[in-house]
Amino acid sequence: MRMKHLIAIFGLILVSGCSSNAPRDKSTNDQIFPLLAWEVPATKQHLLADATNGIASMRDAGFTVAAFPTPQQVPLAEKAGLNAIVAFPDHKTKWREMSDEQIRRRVKELIDQAGKSDAIIGYFLMDEPGVQYFPALAKAVAAVKEFAPGKLAYINLFPDYATLGAENLSQLGTSTYREYLERYVREVKPQFISYDNYQVQFSDDLKQAKGIQSYFDNLLEVRDVAMKHGLPFWQIVSSNQIRPKTLMPSHANMLLQAYSTLAAGARGLTWYTYYDRGYHYAPIDDVSGSRSITWSYLKMVNEQVKTIGPIMNKLTSTGVFFTSPPIAPSLPTLPGKVVQAIDATSPVMAGEFIDAGGAKYAMVMNLSLERSAKLGIKPVESAMTWQLCSPVDAKWSPIGKDNELWLAAGQGALLRLENPPKSTQKSK
Repeated sequence: MRMKHLIAIFGLILVSGCSSNAPRDKSTNDQIFPLLAWEVPATKQHLLADATNGIASMRDAGFTVAAFPTPQQVPLAEKAGLNAIVAFPDHKTKWREMSDEQIRRRVKELIDQAGKSDAIIGYFLMDEPGVQYFPALAKAVAAVKEFAPGKLAYINLFPDYATLGAENLSQLGTSTYREYLERYVREVKPQFISYDNYQVQFSDDLKQAKGIQSYFDNLLEVRDVAMKHGLPFWQIVSSNQIRPKTLMPSHANMLLQAYSTLAAGARGLTWYTYYDRGYHYAPIDDVSGSRSITWSYLKMVNEQVKTIGPIMNKLTSTGVFFTSPPIAPSLPTLPGKVVQAIDATSPVMAGEFIDAGGAKYAMVMNLSLERSAKLGIKPVESAMTWQLCSPVDAKWSPIGKDNELWLAAGQGALLRLENPPKSTQKSK
């Protein structure tokens, strides 16, 4: 299924429970959740075109979007049934050195080269700009909107652990990360926010307090700014051994990265990276051409997200909470407006949601990467019961006696509150 409008790639725009009144688009196509691998074409063109492990294999691994093929590789995405965010072959443009007219011509050149395929949902502009790039990028984003209405102008931002300070003296060019995000929204006028966050790997699988704090603080701060301005957001997480001293990807830590992204209300998930490129334990060893065990983990996680994502597209995020004591000191704790409390043998994250008809949902996840956990999930409306969405076929079923649910390490679950069957309700 092709997405023909910008709004379709996000599903329903995230609406803050308290600060955003962005309207819903009734024509929205919610059937595809953006799942992509970060692969800039300068060093990956031959890999993306590979018959065995190229773009078609990304479809097999559960991805829904190819990123970032060149204009000449768009037919490969079409053939694989994937959407595409297209980039120039060298992927780097010196935006700051261009005049306004040169920026417009550069953007139009990419759009014209890529053609009019329905597979194209956007165009890659830049990765990790500091604020000094924002004026030029604002013009580039405006040009995408002018020449390709309904398509994405793709820019990815730094995480909050990038260096702070004056422009041209630090990575962000601001004194705080919040200022960086706010200036990006205000000056660039983007269609969404994308950023990368690899702190699950850096934290030694959530064993180091500083890394845990950074991962969740960054996730919630981006969420807060995105919701404040009525924008969707995407998170980029790690599918390789991001540094030689960090742990390799595991099924559990990939589940945790994916489900925490969903629980926070993100509208897209990106994995860095698909090919090795010196990052060991990546899904594809681009030297030998073999698929690693990480490829199998990635496929299993992506298939769950691809199943649940279209349901999440139709929900509005209303809150994020953690069981007490929280896994990091600054994080908000239950009760929320949907979940009153969770009795669990491991720390738990709970994202709360509501649909257009007023039905209430929660995504709960086991934050332990070492053991399964039993959760007793008490709803605020005590007379109601939980239904569980299968991440395999999206069918709903009761979670069972006493609102209890087991989750494997890193696993999440999407729940919906419902009135109990009439046969079990007490007569008046």
